[in-house]
Amino acid sequence: MSETGKQGAKRSRIIDATQGRGGDSKPKGSNGGRSSGLGRIIIAVYGVLALSATVRAVFQIMSDFSAAPLAYLLSALAGLVYIVATLALASKKPGSWKLSWYAVWFELIGVLVVGALSYLLPALFAHPAVWSHFGSGYGYVPLVLPVIGLWWLHKHRPATAA
Repeated sequence: MSETGKQGAKRSRIIDATQGRGGDSKPKGSNGGRSSGLGRIIIAVYGVLALSATVRAVFQIMSDFSAAPLAYLLSALAGLVYIVATLALASKKPGSWKLSWYAVWFELIGVLVVGALSYLLPALFAHPAVWSHFGSGYGYVPLVLPVIGLWWLHKHRPATAA
């Protein structure tokens, strides 16, 4: 290639990059800003909940499963949902936003259903679960976090393909 051709190729790539041509305007590997600023705090809180809910569930299941099997299994489910949400929120892979969206919605529905059932049918929840009483044992973080998470995900949703 001639020197003029090389200069033209370089110039066009630079112009394309500054004008946002040639694909996404987001940098390669970006997850749309979900893991920066407030997103980092949200991911960190999900990570803490993932760890605490999972450890709590494993301990409860191993120590006295027969005392409250439903509550302990629901704690394990909550831990699993928190793990999925944490990993999906932090991921830069293409399908991670959608997985985050579903995991956080599942969490919100779980907190609302289990929270209501723990008041309506207290015999089923002889021992507290992560989501029982709307997450009161965790300072109601399990109730508030998915609302914040859904807002954050909505704000950082990926551009739809045209």
